[in-house]
Amino acid sequence: MNYTYKQLSSSDVSQLKELLNVFGKAFEDIDTYQKAIPSDEYIQSLLSKKHFIVVVALNGNEVVGGLAAYELEKFEQDRREIYIYDLAVAESHRRKGIATNLINELKKIAVERKAYVIYVQADKGDIPAIKLYESLGTKEEVYHFDIQVE
Repeated sequence: MNYTYKQLSSSDVSQLKELLNVFGKAFEDIDTYQKAIPSDEYIQSLLSKKHFIVVVALNGNEVVGGLAAYELEKFEQDRREIYIYDLAVAESHRRKGIATNLINELKKIAVERKAYVIYVQADKGDIPAIKLYESLGTKEEVYHFDIQVE
């Protein structure tokens, strides 16, 4: 199969909705990704924001994978870093280099934006993700804390 990769823009609302479906299935969390899909206006507004980056993998016109990332402007120096928030590939398209190519596309965007690093988290038990990220970068042992907002 010949996959193509594309950074979404504000005119790609339907493709972001397709990616939400891919995420829901891949993460086995349909409720989070499908139960309360934002309005087209919200998605269009989000996709127009410079700090929000979405790259999708396409098989023809079908979204078969993608990533959502955020550009963070740093305060200690004039520099940026990019955080991959979600990355997934549809099950029938896995093990074909799509996730690596998605990250490589994000690297190009990072260079354009003068980011010095891309970082991502992986759950301890998510061995495929850990292996992928270890093949591309350096693993750091950190703690992640969720602080609830009332």
